[in-house]
Amino acid sequence: MILNSGNPAWPHTLKPAPEYPVLDQDLDCDFLIVGGGMSGAMLAYKLAERREGIVLIDKRNIGGGSTSANTGLLQNSNDKSLASMIHTFGQDIGVAFYKSCERSIRQIREICAKLSPELEFVPRSSLYFASSEEDVQVLQEEYRTLKQYDFQVEYWDKQKVETHMPFTKPAALYTYGDAEVNPYRLVHALVESASGHGAKIFEHTEAVHFEYGEHGVTCYANGRKIRANKVIFSMGYETQELKKDKNAVINVSYAVLTKPLDDLSGWHERCLIWETARPYLYMRTTPDNRIVAGGLDESPPAPEKREGRLMHQSEVLIREIQKLFPAYSRLEADYAWASIFGTTHDGLPMVGPHPDYPNCYFIEAYGGNGTVYCMIAADLLADELTGLPRPELNMFSLQRSSKPSPSDSLTIR
Repeated sequence: MILNSGNPAWPHTLKPAPEYPVLDQDLDCDFLIVGGGMSGAMLAYKLAERREGIVLIDKRNIGGGSTSANTGLLQNSNDKSLASMIHTFGQDIGVAFYKSCERSIRQIREICAKLSPELEFVPRSSLYFASSEEDVQVLQEEYRTLKQYDFQVEYWDKQKVETHMPFTKPAALYTYGDAEVNPYRLVHALVESASGHGAKIFEHTEAVHFEYGEHGVTCYANGRKIRANKVIFSMGYETQELKKDKNAVINVSYAVLTKPLDDLSGWHERCLIWETARPYLYMRTTPDNRIVAGGLDESPPAPEKREGRLMHQSEVLIREIQKLFPAYSRLEADYAWASIFGTTHDGLPMVGPHPDYPNCYFIEAYGGNGTVYCMIAADLLADELTGLPRPELNMFSLQRSSKPSPSDSLTIR
């Protein structure tokens, strides 16, 4: 699967990136993590804090897949609103899921503070605006629901939007507790920390075959064997090449990173911005005064049309920024890329075991809030794998139908 095309920006922000060897020996381990992107890195970090016996492999460089295209927005709110979550799954699951996102952002903040000041983690608020008059009622319902369950949110009418921003929208929600981060730097910092705690990391090491046994799994990679008690597949969207999930939806998304701007003072609190339209546009700033914008999700174009489509969609993204911020009339893209992007039909990520793959777990953090989902998955699986059952995993079952079954306890630690 070709995950990215164009020129993703984040690898240019960490040069040289840490490097790791190619697997050249047979190994035995407690946990084998297949995939060195955000989900694999977070799980390796969490497990390495507790015990040795961890191996992580990636067929590319660490962070060389979807992580290099990640736009680094961390939000409590999701593609599917809290009101819609409650309507689909019930109050217990809907609220527990949103609370878990809130908690995970705080966890990421704590981890970033512990690892390095260079990860560009910046607390932000989010502006979620109504794309049309018809969406105002939807925002009002979501505002009431978020307030009911003690999420920090303000409702902005048209006048308040105009007071704080250089554009006009019928209404908006202004939410607190969100953040931005440099995803590529974060993944490398997590993996470097895991390595320092004894995890064995191998790049350019592709798993080509697995044998699933009663007491463990044997992975064949680079002509070598890795025998593991448990395997965790953290391969992102490429998981769909291993097994198909009916709940998964695979599209392509587009993003740009602009050249630096002299003045961003008209952007209220440099908040994260997104909208009610689907597919939605989103944007944020960076510490060096650039703008990241993304969206325009669509079915993957034919290979011969990818380059032209990327060029067109990049121009559309620049124009969309300028519609909101007319002062940026000379805005230019410094980097532009297209990337495979996955969601689920029901709005929840997929995390946990699968009966067809004994002694294995999967992390499929599909959705616009993928980095936050990776933290949720790492937190749950680190406990589950080390003997502390987490009934919250039931919410994210890979085999759920339309509605996951409530567990006995949905307390998010």
